[in-house]
Amino acid sequence: MASKKNPASKTTGRTIQRYDIYLVALDPTVGREVQKTRPCVVVSPNAMHVTGMAVVCPLTTSLHPAWAHRLQIRCASKDAEIMVDQIRAVSIDRLIKRIDVLTNEDAEELRSIISLLYATA
Repeated sequence: MASKKNPASKTTGRTIQRYDIYLVALDPTVGREVQKTRPCVVVSPNAMHVTGMAVVCPLTTSLHPAWAHRLQIRCASKDAEIMVDQIRAVSIDRLIKRIDVLTNEDAEELRSIISLLYATA
């Protein structure tokens, strides 16, 4: 069965960049996966996006400052938290619109958290 393009996707003709923050349509989901349309930060390398896929980390406004696997940031002038524990690959057709970009400092901290969670034994 052929997949349908997301009619809400506005990324056509745009270059998806690592550390951009997009509204992403995450439904449908299974189990405890984060649901609904929400901001996500793109963490995949730019070269991956030509495949039509991107790796993203969803954001939430429910803050947990004591959780080492979460990163508190400002996104679109609001306090938010990057849920690094909810990292997932999505079709770029799920990316609706760019709303912000991480600061260099937040991008560096995010890389560190991803490395600690997924690249260490």
